[in-house]
Amino acid sequence: MNYLSETHGWYFEEFEVGRQIISPARTITESDIVNFAGLSGDFMQIHTDAEFSKQTPYGQRIAHGLLCLSIASGLAARTGLMEGTVMAFREIKNWKFVKAVMIGDTIHVEMEVTETKALPRVGGGSVDISFDLKNQKDETVMKGVWTVLMASKPAD
Repeated sequence: MNYLSETHGWYFEEFEVGRQIISPARTITESDIVNFAGLSGDFMQIHTDAEFSKQTPYGQRIAHGLLCLSIASGLAARTGLMEGTVMAFREIKNWKFVKAVMIGDTIHVEMEVTETKALPRVGGGSVDISFDLKNQKDETVMKGVWTVLMASKPAD
């Protein structure tokens, strides 16, 4: 696995199918859930009502799925992989919400480049990256494939 310490993102030509990247980790807090509920307007009881949530199969409040998807994006950004070289976030394919994320869970993303396609007309190419969002027990909580447009290396 490659931990990135580069100061710039990768150009399209630097993405190799099979290359793996692991993000830093982040612990989900009650504040994350409360802030996301306020931002999104999603105050569903499973996220915001501790007493209600005790009666669910989870036995406690759980993080919003879209909150964790957003945090996965931030964790990917923290690798520096796309810093200054990403042109667009194009698509999410086959995203699965596999397991609930609880307050106190620590999550990270394991990424692997699965496909590249040069697009000279846009000055770069399309890159498919599989995302496997895992908790502190190394259990997959979400997974899918993201497609991003990456810039080509500048001509010398």
